[in-house]
Amino acid sequence: MKKIVDTVSRLARPVVERHECQLWDVEFVKEGGQWYLRVYIDKPEGVSIDDCEAISRELDGILDEADPIPNSYTFEVSSAGAERALKRPSDFEQFMGHDVEVKLYGSKNGQKEYVGKLRGYDGGAVEIESGRETLRFEKQEVAQVRLHISL
Repeated sequence: MKKIVDTVSRLARPVVERHECQLWDVEFVKEGGQWYLRVYIDKPEGVSIDDCEAISRELDGILDEADPIPNSYTFEVSSAGAERALKRPSDFEQFMGHDVEVKLYGSKNGQKEYVGKLRGYDGGAVEIESGRETLRFEKQEVAQVRLHISL
C-alpha cells in the first residue's frame, strides 16, 4: 500500500499545486469491504468545494491513465480538515503550541486519550502540556495525533 500512496502522491502533487493548494496527505484504506483512495489538500485561506472538485476532476483522468491501483476503489478529494492528523515531523513543527489530541494504543494512567498543547516532537515521541504537567508519549505508544478544536 505504501507504493500506491507514494505513486498517487507523486501524481497528485503537481495537480494540487497547479490549483494553488498543498498536498496534505494521501491514504489508501479498506473500510467495510470497500477500498478508498483519499487525497487531502490544504491552503492558507481554506479549501473550498470548488477546489476539491477541480482537483478531483483533473486527477481522476491522470489516475485512470497511470492505473496505479489494480482493484476497484472510491476516489475522494477533501480538505485536510480543522482536526487533521499530524503524521510527518513537518506537521508537528508547523503546529507546535497548538492543542492536540493524542490517542494511545493502550491505556496509560487509566486513559487512552489525552488533550493538551503540543510542546515537543522527537523521532516519533510526542510531548504535550496538559494542565500543569508535561506528558511524554513514546512513538510505540502513540496510535494517532490530531489537532484538537475546543468549543
